[in-house]
Amino acid sequence: MKKIKDERLILINLKNIRFAYIIQTLGIIGILGYDLVTKGLNGMRENPLWIVFMVSIVVSAYLSMNVSVDHENNEKSSKKGLFISLVIVSLISVMIGILTSLSEGFTIINGIIIGGILFVCGLVPVLYIYYLRKKRQEDNPDE
Repeated sequence: MKKIKDERLILINLKNIRFAYIIQTLGIIGILGYDLVTKGLNGMRENPLWIVFMVSIVVSAYLSMNVSVDHENNEKSSKKGLFISLVIVSLISVMIGILTSLSEGFTIINGIIIGGILFVCGLVPVLYIYYLRKKRQEDNPDE
């Protein structure tokens, strides 16, 4: 097989892949929805399609971040954006940790654990976006 070099054909191929991805995602959501109705929330999460769905959503989000960074203007300082994002992630994590520890049936340890998990889960995309912005600045120093 030869590699396709015609941009029109590449675009058509990408549109076909996007359409197949949409159909696949709708099928997974349909199956998970059926499991939710018949087996409840725990039964739905026991289905292996739940893991496939979560992984595909995370991968799609990270690929979208790359496109977003390439699309945005280069006027922003990447360190300023990193600082603002870290402050926001920290505040959200602390607030949810405090609210969790104040909730009935939860202890301070539960609040710290949940706040810490949210902080780490928010930190990963923030650092990834910072990495993409820095890489873009290094690749295009004149912009």
